[in-house]
Amino acid sequence: MANVNDRTALLAYHDTHEEGLQDVESRSSSLDLDKNNGKRRWLFFGSKNHSYSVTERWVVVVSVVGLMLICGGFLVGFITRSSSGSLICNTVERGYRCHKQYSQLWGQYSPFFSLGPSSEISPAVPVGCTVTFAQVLSRHGARHPTKNKNAVYSELIQRVQDSTEHYTGDFTFLEKFDYPFLADDLTPFGESQMVDSGARFYQRYQHLTQNSEIFIRASGSPRVIASAEKFISGFHTQKLADPQAKDKSTKPSVGVIIPETPYTNNTLDHSNCDLFEATKPAHPAQAEFASTFAPPILSRITKNLPGANLSITDIPFLMDLCSFHTIALTPDARTISPFCSLFTSTEWTQYDYYNTLGKYYGHGAGNPLGASQGVGFVNELIARLTNTPVIDHTTVNHTLDSDPTTFPLNLSLYADFSHDNTMMSIFTALGLFNGTMPLSNTTVQSAEETGGFSAAWTVPFGGRAYVEKMVCDSAPVAGKEMVRVLVNDRVVPLYGCKVDGLGRCGLEEFVEGLSYARGGGDWGRCFV
Repeated sequence: MANVNDRTALLAYHDTHEEGLQDVESRSSSLDLDKNNGKRRWLFFGSKNHSYSVTERWVVVVSVVGLMLICGGFLVGFITRSSSGSLICNTVERGYRCHKQYSQLWGQYSPFFSLGPSSEISPAVPVGCTVTFAQVLSRHGARHPTKNKNAVYSELIQRVQDSTEHYTGDFTFLEKFDYPFLADDLTPFGESQMVDSGARFYQRYQHLTQNSEIFIRASGSPRVIASAEKFISGFHTQKLADPQAKDKSTKPSVGVIIPETPYTNNTLDHSNCDLFEATKPAHPAQAEFASTFAPPILSRITKNLPGANLSITDIPFLMDLCSFHTIALTPDARTISPFCSLFTSTEWTQYDYYNTLGKYYGHGAGNPLGASQGVGFVNELIARLTNTPVIDHTTVNHTLDSDPTTFPLNLSLYADFSHDNTMMSIFTALGLFNGTMPLSNTTVQSAEETGGFSAAWTVPFGGRAYVEKMVCDSAPVAGKEMVRVLVNDRVVPLYGCKVDGLGRCGLEEFVEGLSYARGGGDWGRCFV
């Protein structure tokens, strides 16, 4: 059986030549103490006997301090760099930040990258406000392809190698490319993503950990459970390092794992709506768009791979391998896959939009039953925000949610771990993208044009949404409970309620605005 940590085949394509930081000689002899006469003397450029005036001494002091500050500036720059002098690819604060020209255009296969710096509304907690409740809903970390996709990719590479007459240019690596991926499991990089995610959640809501435990649930997929456990590791490590933390001896654990078996009620994984599972409206939408951008790519590839047995439908699969290979090559995903340079920047923008169409028409507002798959979780969120029992007749497991051990209320911190598709349905049921107009199947629309609706912006590997409840000293009303949502650190202004300039609604208005979810959505259509 393959060892999940054996990356021999992957590293066959890793360029091992890395330049180290240049050695720097230290040259200093600025001051010394003359032990013979007990007087402090300033030794400067070899002059040993000259005594400096007070003014001259202060000039030297100021100069030394200035040099220290300059060196400190260089040091700050270096602490975010690896021993090879290159940028650290993944950080707690900002997520993945290497190869942005590719990695932020991989749709749902992008690693999490913070949208905080580009958020129109600051993600910082508003001045005068205190967060009293925080819920994180997280996708699992970066993984190898699923079992079904693994078979598709493996067959594709084998077909190319069996049919290609000769290889040219950037495509030559394909001749000996050995398909190396495991199925379904997190990669080491994906594990580190989730450790960072847990650390970030603790840092942001550290004040809530003083008087409240964190309750954690995970959907029953092994990669989702593993992601929750890595999140806990990062969260607890931060707690151990926190001098203000209480009860450091107790490490959180996954309180509930909800099975992903057919017809098991699970608000973190869709499977129970027959009509939804049987229809795939995303397929024709994506096929139509692929017909507009894939033919030129196919033409170029077949020129470089004469005889290759390829079709338009293969192009997105080839592009998928750029992400999957990169996130598996090294533990920090620093090394970019050779698949990535086979495509232009324009083509990556098109590919990203292709994946966005898949989410919109598969699990978002473009699917008549997309939002209904997220209604159950929204009703659980309402219960947590209001400290009231769950009211739902869709996907809620009432055996679990009626038991305070498996669905506790009156806590300040919650964490749930799920999949990209179900998260997209939950976002839709929350109405986060009610302002997004139907997406075009023929023309690329940027995330800015779609009101932030983008697969890479919403459900990347390790992606997360924070739901915050806060009270403030003043506007709009002192002490009034307010709610806001951040998706990957971007404040998403709420719909369905009177929203203020900070993207928030009052708690009561927020709940009232979720009438679609409270009414069960269109769940009744699932079994018609």
